Amino acid sequence: MADNTQGIKVWDRFVRVFHWTLAACVLGNYFVLEDGEGPHRWAGYLAAGLVLSRVVWGFVGSRPARFADFFPTPRRLRAHWQDLRQGRLDAHAGHNPLGALMMLWLMALVLGLAVTGYLLGSDAFWGDDGMQALHGALANILIGSVGLHVLAALVMSRLGGINLIKAMVTGIKPVPQRGVEQARAGVEARK
Repeated sequence: MADNTQGIKVWDRFVRVFHWTLAACVLGNYFVLEDGEGPHRWAGYLAAGLVLSRVVWGFVGSRPARFADFFPTPRRLRAHWQDLRQGRLDAHAGHNPLGALMMLWLMALVLGLAVTGYLLGSDAFWGDDGMQALHGALANILIGSVGLHVLAALVMSRLGGINLIKAMVTGIKPVPQRGVEQARAGVEARK
């Protein structure tokens, strides 16, 4: 870490394991596992279980993991937009409001895929072309959204000088010294 930065612990072990395990399930199901086969279904069930666990953790987990700390309210979104316009690229210790929107969107898509995938295995929807099309469309939207998520993380890392990918591995987010007090104040204000 450079002399002009300080690390702030933002993502606990549960959040990091959730993130990377969910990424493996999604990518494995889309690119590797055979549609409708046992491993595909079990990876989907695991993904749904992970998302449901993350929802619970959003209420009982560590402070930065709680939805109350980063939920993208209209006020927070407006303030974040103003920060971006004024060149303050990442004044947030954890997820910024746009990142939070993406996180919630991705989790909703995973749950939608789990429900449609489960229904495809039921007697009522076995072989149903409409449900199959919906499941496939949700999968394509999810992969496109994942691509946008990764691109945004890379762009914000580059523009803000903070390696967000590394931070999601280590749980420590380097914050430029000038932003440490602002980031800490933001965390304290949301407690």
